[in-house]
Amino acid sequence: MPRVLALVDCNNFYASCELVFAPKLEGHPIVVLSNNDGCIVARNSESKKLGIPLGAPWHKVKKTTRRHGVQAFSSNSALYGDMSARVMNILTSFTPTIEIYSIDEAFMDLTGAPVNSLTEYGRRICQTVHQGTGIPVSVGIASTKTLAKVANRIAKKNPETGGVLNLEKVKLHLDSLLTQISVGDIWGVGRRWSKKLHSAGITNGRELRDADTRWIRNQFNVVLERTVLELRGQPCIELEFAPPKKQTIMCSRSFGNRITHQDALREAVCNYTTIATAKMRKQKSCTQAVTVFIQTSLLNKKEPQYSNSCTVPLGKPCNDTGELIHHALGGLNSIYKPGFRYARAGVILLDLVPQDVEQGTLFPSTEEYASSPLMNTLDDINQKHGRGKLRFAAEGFAHKWQMKQNHKSPAYTTKWDELPKAGD
Repeated sequence: MPRVLALVDCNNFYASCELVFAPKLEGHPIVVLSNNDGCIVARNSESKKLGIPLGAPWHKVKKTTRRHGVQAFSSNSALYGDMSARVMNILTSFTPTIEIYSIDEAFMDLTGAPVNSLTEYGRRICQTVHQGTGIPVSVGIASTKTLAKVANRIAKKNPETGGVLNLEKVKLHLDSLLTQISVGDIWGVGRRWSKKLHSAGITNGRELRDADTRWIRNQFNVVLERTVLELRGQPCIELEFAPPKKQTIMCSRSFGNRITHQDALREAVCNYTTIATAKMRKQKSCTQAVTVFIQTSLLNKKEPQYSNSCTVPLGKPCNDTGELIHHALGGLNSIYKPGFRYARAGVILLDLVPQDVEQGTLFPSTEEYASSPLMNTLDDINQKHGRGKLRFAAEGFAHKWQMKQNHKSPAYTTKWDELPKAGD
């Protein structure tokens, strides 16, 4: 039975999440800013029409965008993560075979569904997701993941498709459709390979599909060869139902205000260690080394510059927050220098290994026996009541170094005291 896949992609996801709870802004230009309100990381269609560039520093375009009535929002990860989970949950009602590819994309296996009704099935997906979450989505349907990506891109850019394109029904027009897509926009190609392909005269999707696979493998690698075969309708990239575990986990932030005292740096490093360690435990891993780094602003050349890092190897794999905070602070103490205005710090957990193969000591201490249940309890409470509800005292409470979020919307779906109210 021929395989049929669908790629469901949320349209302008971050901006769409904000619009769900600010319907008065429908039809108005919206942008979403990066951490610390630094750069524009997302735009809705109206902002794109104004020519607002993605990645533009907010402080440089703020005055211009205000003249056009652009509404800016600080990044609201709690809201976006929860809305993503709701979208993915709805998608699983259509098929249990689903790969969550990113926060706003998922591949679905629709093998077995009648080809003639796939377009209507895609429209049902769009309608159900929008009705259940308020998020608009586009659906691309094809025999391979790469072609599903192509179909989704075409559906999104052509309103006449109604947000759904089934390539299985338009195979006669596939050459024309692939010709309209730049090779750099093909999934998996990337900027560097795109330049090399252009220099070889391969500029669009059709030319890449028709390229000699042996030449592609020799000049590039087997990964791009698979992309070529997928463009020909030959499945080479399988669905991944469990994303691979990370080998390193980092938590790093730019500070909302420059830090000049070590106490504030210690709070920040403790906080970042806590966040990174919770992520590590979520994937059931332990770390074998901790790296701490600090740096001044790279943009302000008028100020004295300093950056440094320290890696602390551990005697045995660990995922206990308290112990890792102890090692992280030891690393910070060894690299901290007074007299500088620090702009950023970070913690990296290295050489992660599965926690179930953790090598214990011959005579484990009482603390080792108690650590795992304690950490599980900590995670359960913070999962239920929100990050940071239960914390280590070393993390502090004031957090004056916290990144800027001057335009942040409420956590409408994850905090009781920020639920939307009727009439708002």
